[in-house]
Amino acid sequence: MKRTRWLIPCLIVVLALGAVGCVPSGGGPGTISISPQQNTGIWVTGQGEVMAVPDIAELSLGIEARADTVDEAQTQASEAMNNVMAALKDNGVDEKDIQTQRFSIYPVTKWIKDEDKEEITGYRVTNMVTAKIREVDKVGIIIDSVAKAGGDLTRIQSINFSVDDPEPYYEQARDKALEDAKNKAAQLADLA
Repeated sequence: MKRTRWLIPCLIVVLALGAVGCVPSGGGPGTISISPQQNTGIWVTGQGEVMAVPDIAELSLGIEARADTVDEAQTQASEAMNNVMAALKDNGVDEKDIQTQRFSIYPVTKWIKDEDKEEITGYRVTNMVTAKIREVDKVGIIIDSVAKAGGDLTRIQSINFSVDDPEPYYEQARDKALEDAKNKAAQLADLA
């Protein structure tokens, strides 16, 4: 009976040490030290912000045509898209800056309640592209030109302004963030 009472407390101590986390120390064979699992020291973060004037605009636009047959819808969409592409190129948008974003052909259906089924009533062809406009001051003119060229089939989804080469601005922001972190660290070191 004595042996059982001694074994249970030893087992509890071993399980408790395992749960806390044991790390061998340099004290010799069989020596164990318990280590807190936290980083030590003071940590600082820095923030850097840089403003940039956009030098490009990305215009997401396209054509959506609907007709009784796929062939009719595709013909309408193709003609309208050719007009849109010509308008983009006439306004200085380089062909390499125009990329197809999405092309789809879907049936247009209606629900027939009496027969409890769907019926195809036509087809919809959608052709969307993204155009990078490098002359930002011409964005309004280009949108007007494209809308006129594509007519009622024109779809303009969005326009985003950004910087063509953001890397120099990232570098400036990182420099400012590092300087901010150094200043915070120096202030904390003085206080300590």
